[in-house]
Amino acid sequence: MEGVRVSLACALLLFAISSIASAAIVEHTFNVQNLTVSRLCKRQLITVVNGSLPGPTIRVKEGDSLVIHVLNNSPHNITIHWHGIFHRLTVWADGPSMITQCPIQPGQRYAYRFNITGQEGTLWWHAHASFLRATVYGALVIRPKSGHSYPFPKPHKEVPILFGEWWNTDVVALEEAAIATGVPPNNSDAYTINGLPGNLYPCSKDRMFSLDVVKGKRYLLRIINAAMNIQMFFKIANHRLTVVAADAVYTAPYVTDVIVIAPGQTVDALLFADQSVDTSYYMAAHPYASAPGVPFPNTTTRGVIHYGGASKTRRSKPVLMPKLPSFFDTLTAHRFYSNLTALVNGPHWVPVPRHVDEEMLITIGLGLEACADNTTCPKFSASMSNHSFVLPKKLSILEAVFHGVNGIFTADFPDQPPVKFDYTNPNVTQTNPGLLFTQKTTSAKILKFNSTVEVVLQNHALIAAENHPMHLHGFNFHVLAQGFGNYDPSRDRSKLNLVNPQFRNTLAVPVGGWAVTRFTADNPGAWIMHCHIDVHLPFGLGMIFVVKNGPTKSTTLPPPPPDLPKC
Repeated sequence: MEGVRVSLACALLLFAISSIASAAIVEHTFNVQNLTVSRLCKRQLITVVNGSLPGPTIRVKEGDSLVIHVLNNSPHNITIHWHGIFHRLTVWADGPSMITQCPIQPGQRYAYRFNITGQEGTLWWHAHASFLRATVYGALVIRPKSGHSYPFPKPHKEVPILFGEWWNTDVVALEEAAIATGVPPNNSDAYTINGLPGNLYPCSKDRMFSLDVVKGKRYLLRIINAAMNIQMFFKIANHRLTVVAADAVYTAPYVTDVIVIAPGQTVDALLFADQSVDTSYYMAAHPYASAPGVPFPNTTTRGVIHYGGASKTRRSKPVLMPKLPSFFDTLTAHRFYSNLTALVNGPHWVPVPRHVDEEMLITIGLGLEACADNTTCPKFSASMSNHSFVLPKKLSILEAVFHGVNGIFTADFPDQPPVKFDYTNPNVTQTNPGLLFTQKTTSAKILKFNSTVEVVLQNHALIAAENHPMHLHGFNFHVLAQGFGNYDPSRDRSKLNLVNPQFRNTLAVPVGGWAVTRFTADNPGAWIMHCHIDVHLPFGLGMIFVVKNGPTKSTTLPPPPPDLPKC
């Protein structure tokens, strides 16, 4: 018996040593600086990381620790958000400006330090201060730790595919004008794949992403929508894709010929190169425009897939173009979004919590700001449950939470909308025009540690009904059900999927509809939930969850790092 105990102890020791040895500290330096580039027949000054668009791809393994030294050599305030990372006990590194930190000012630096725990797949990083996200972004790839494998056939190659938007203007000035006037900024001039617009745009014949494949091989496409305001349909001519993950959570394999992806979301999809080598194939993306009557850039970006061969041979090959859905094809978008399910018992699978401690219904959408200056009023004002979020200016919300500073935010975000009405009826304001006007606040909902929160997100149609991609920092939420119209618990609770719902950090709430989500507040700190259409956050479509400390040191908010930027 003693020998068995010794053997077991040795085995446990060896396991612990191997686990430590398999983890690494991965260190990078991000030099944020201005760069002049040529796009669409014009030279434009933009802000980038390490001189490239997109910025560098960060590659780590599950269990690693990341240290990113950010040097702000640009003329703008900057923060970096690690989109989808849980940041357990490293909330100070989450990055949203004035939520978890004051921005890094020009000429200053800050080191983001955090662990990659319990996550595998594709995430991304981006600026979280002003419209700089238009050009300051890149992929964050998390592979299984050593000795572990993917729960799908090993790909021959992994390929990041990042969608972006391009403006032939200064994007920071664009946002400043929008905030001052209360009018949404001009639409972008192009969409991009990996920073390149593709040959349907002016002066872009040779500015197109190209992927070489070998017939019979599988390729893992790590697809990221880094666009500022637009959801995208994506197809590859003559090819089908198998979705295997969304927002760095493994899904049951889902075969499709079209991907729909909202700003902030990621999709991992396997491409099997099984077509003729005598043809090349365009990959193409264009908008899913859910808001009727709202102008949008109705253009298409594309790249190309080549099956082997020399470059001179490629020019003589025919190139097939996929037939993309209509810009307004809500049925196709909803089918894709609602058909994804979790890979039950797969790596890092999390079952749905059954007991609910907090129930919330939050309305989301555009309204108007009531103000005295008639020259610029009324302004558009986005809100959640009629609370239009305003960023603090003197201190970050997380610092106020940690130090107990009053006056930075209020703990009064409601569990229910202040007024109940026919949310998806566009004519409701004819009888009650006061519904249009929002309340400017910096509001938070306080949550007990480890409480389970069920949030019903309900779109409204006061100005325009549209699909809103809602992103929750610090957590994933189970998406239990989605539908159109007004959420009715007596009718819709029977639709909840409590077995294998998708588990993600960014949810596209259906246009004129609702979604039921659930998450466990087991991560102390201050976390923003907001719309990832970037024109909406400056107008106020956000709110804060403050999660209280737990009973142990490992569930207590740690003090701020000594080099945390000051306001």
